[in-house]
Amino acid sequence: MSNYQTFASAELPADHKRNIVAMKKALRAQIGDVPALFAEVSTFIATEIASIKAQQALTGSAWPELDFATIANGQVSEAQRALIKRRGCLVIRNHFPRQQVLGWDKSLLDYLDNNLFDAVYRGPGDNFFGNLEASRPEIFPIYWSDAQMQLRQHERMGSAQSFLNRLWTVDSHGQQWFDPDTNALYPDRVRRRPPGTTSKGLGPHTDSGALERWLHPAYLKVFEKIYHNDFKSYDPWDAAYRTEVDEYAYPGTKCSAFRTFQGWTALCDMSADQGVLHTLPIPKAMAYLLLRPLLEDVPEDELCGVAPGKVLPILEQWHPLLVQGMTPIPDVQAGDSVWWHCDVVHSVAPVENQQGWGNVMYVPAAPMCPKNLRYAKDVLRAFEQGISPDDFPREDYEKHWNDRFMKSQLNAFGRKGLGLE
Repeated sequence: MSNYQTFASAELPADHKRNIVAMKKALRAQIGDVPALFAEVSTFIATEIASIKAQQALTGSAWPELDFATIANGQVSEAQRALIKRRGCLVIRNHFPRQQVLGWDKSLLDYLDNNLFDAVYRGPGDNFFGNLEASRPEIFPIYWSDAQMQLRQHERMGSAQSFLNRLWTVDSHGQQWFDPDTNALYPDRVRRRPPGTTSKGLGPHTDSGALERWLHPAYLKVFEKIYHNDFKSYDPWDAAYRTEVDEYAYPGTKCSAFRTFQGWTALCDMSADQGVLHTLPIPKAMAYLLLRPLLEDVPEDELCGVAPGKVLPILEQWHPLLVQGMTPIPDVQAGDSVWWHCDVVHSVAPVENQQGWGNVMYVPAAPMCPKNLRYAKDVLRAFEQGISPDDFPREDYEKHWNDRFMKSQLNAFGRKGLGLE
């Protein structure tokens, strides 16, 4: 293995600045001509951004779209698959029947009201996005409502997750890295943003580790082609070693599961100009983020705004090219779902006097693997007790709530997703 891996450890070193300096020195020596490699990556990204903007001008959106029936019937063409992999994002139309998700939306509101949530809410329990320009969205720290659990264990959700997982190269380097057809029930929160909201949104960033992407041994293997000056051969869809990454432990700020895609399901209609998700639909843009701190204009002990326990920010100061490519989702309707590759840069646009509701349930694709099975057992414990999952602040609102989804209501998908079968 490369000599710079000696600077990584299972937990973030106490003197991480010293480790960053040593890591940069070793990476530069290994890559060779870093400015030339960065220029190659930048040219690729600029070409992709031009393609994205041309597609927006032609059709109104650069996002690939599929109807759920096309996925369910096995009718997705190779050209459609190739476009999804090129862009790293997808809107699935009619993923769930409209009336069903409108019912889930009302059910969520009833669950909150019947348990007097407004009277007991104590405010945000984390500061994960503290290094971004943002105002906190209307995120509700609930996990075990009937609506959320019914969505997570729904057969239509499982079908979509399997399709998305199979966009990855699952078998590589002599190993099957995950089971694409069984997904962990990764619990996340819900957003309920009312009409009239004015919000700064949330600045561009990536999840799934920040400092880890330079210092963790598994990530160093994931990005080995980049770090060996072979950008053309780098494949962001190769699953090798992804499931071996363990994010550094900071309270309420890590993700203990590997997610092929992050995603949410729309509980209402949302227009593209109403404070919605934006992405940089270029999965290989991670190379730009990894190489940028190695250029000479960045202080030796810094990584372009990366801070312990925070997301990886994309900033105008350091990443102006990436900021130019941020692209909104198209208009979505209740029942559509929205997905983006785990490396893809994303943000939430600001909005003034929002028109209509902006309600979503967050459900990712988290294929079963040893890492995700370990966390599934922790999720099962939290589910049975009605407490907050380990990846989130310990707020535990639902412990004694009425109408909480119970273990007896799990179907086969739900039981597998919690490691029970």
